[in-house]
Amino acid sequence: MLFPISETEKNVLTVTELTRRIKQSLEQAYPRVYLQGEISNFRQHTSGHLYFTLKDEGAQISAVLWRSRAALLMFQPQDGMKVIARGSITVYPPRGNYQIDVDQLQPLGIGELQLAFERLKQQLAAEGLFDEAHKKPLPEYPERIGIITSETGAALQDMRSVLARRFPAVEVVLRPVQVQGVGAADDIAEAIEDMDRYGEVDVLIIGRGGGSLEDLWAFNEEKVARAIYASRIPTVSAVGHEIDFSIADFVADLRAPTPSAAAEMVVRDRADILDVLRNICYTMRANLEDRVQEGRGTVQTILNSYSFNRPFDMVRQYGQRVDELDRTLGTSFSHRLRLDLQRHQAVRDRLEALHPASVLKRGYSMVRKDGKIISSAHKLKEGDRATIQFYDGDVPTTVRK
Repeated sequence: MLFPISETEKNVLTVTELTRRIKQSLEQAYPRVYLQGEISNFRQHTSGHLYFTLKDEGAQISAVLWRSRAALLMFQPQDGMKVIARGSITVYPPRGNYQIDVDQLQPLGIGELQLAFERLKQQLAAEGLFDEAHKKPLPEYPERIGIITSETGAALQDMRSVLARRFPAVEVVLRPVQVQGVGAADDIAEAIEDMDRYGEVDVLIIGRGGGSLEDLWAFNEEKVARAIYASRIPTVSAVGHEIDFSIADFVADLRAPTPSAAAEMVVRDRADILDVLRNICYTMRANLEDRVQEGRGTVQTILNSYSFNRPFDMVRQYGQRVDELDRTLGTSFSHRLRLDLQRHQAVRDRLEALHPASVLKRGYSMVRKDGKIISSAHKLKEGDRATIQFYDGDVPTTVRK
């Protein structure tokens, strides 16, 4: 069907021109807007850009979040999540669609961020990353402690102060990291892997000081949780204040309420150790003295025992017996000697009594002829010369008859 074109209608616009004018009009009218809505059709392009739709009960609008800004997000957007988006209204000429160019995106209230936290917590718990069976015990007396935190934060100074006070001899190895903002989670995960490769620390403290949930979000990232789980070094999570809980707390081998508390938990107080050593020395000395005293009592009991003293008694008894035998022998010998002397004297007396001189002394005499004793008168004849021997001398004689 044809229709006439009047003079006033001869200024016909092209689609491109109309789109350009709409684009200029919208972008000038809405340079910055805040939209509240629910995410749907969320997808992340290989380029890193995020594309999604914001909708409510009555309308929807396309949205784009460029890669450079997406890296600043503290959470992972998902379909169904309610958010507040800040950005500018733009028109995409090739399709003639208007959209919001998002430069900032945050969950609608803290509840949505907490929801993201709970989802990841449930996922990792289901995989067993929180199981007690995987928890490694902390060394009782570590010599070298690794710390992963910001080198400019107060948390580092607090931990160093506590460690120096409680156990000055311990060595601290710092791996400085970014604890919030873009790339913080990657930096923390890489630091954990670096410490694990280094392998010269006995225990690892990972944490930072207090802050909002957004400030602490790097410690709620999945990559940090998996790096802690894979660490061969016992780990202590010390994120925020006592009331703050992070995913890192659940994965780590031990959770500390604060960085200062973590420093107190990984080392024992030197004064306490010295007291323990003093008690050990006292106990050892007391035990040794008791053992010595007990040993002395045992030795004394043995010394006083019949079985121990029996040999000494036997020696004394035999010594006494020897003395008795010696006395008996001496007495017997003396008696025997006296008897022998008496017998000898009797024999001697008899011999002396039978001696010719003794016989002569009693008035007897002996006759000798030619030096021979004449025992019979028949052996002499008249005229023989003989000698008569008396006690006190000899008398020559001649036999007359």
